[in-house]
Amino acid sequence: MIPENSNEEINALKNQVFSLLIALIVISGTMMVTLYRQTSMAGKDIAQAEQAEHNLQQVQGNMNAFVNKLVAYGEKHPDFAASVLKKYGIAPVPGIPAGSPAGAIPKK
Repeated sequence: MIPENSNEEINALKNQVFSLLIALIVISGTMMVTLYRQTSMAGKDIAQAEQAEHNLQQVQGNMNAFVNKLVAYGEKHPDFAASVLKKYGIAPVPGIPAGSPAGAIPKK
């Protein structure tokens, strides 16, 4: 009672399933390569961001030291303080000595 062409239909279904399996493997492989590449790029971005943050902190420390030196110089030379420091809004931070590395940040 099985039709004669059922073997052909079964073979066609087997071929279709095999083709779909190959397509699934190719798509999965492509997806894995893409995710691996994104992960490695994200790792490099994180390392670069950490280096940039370290550089920024170093520059800010140098800027604060420079501003404090300007404030200390301005305390000894009132004409400099009156012209340059007031022009740029640089004032000593209360409670922090002028020669210390942290403190006097320009007002924005």
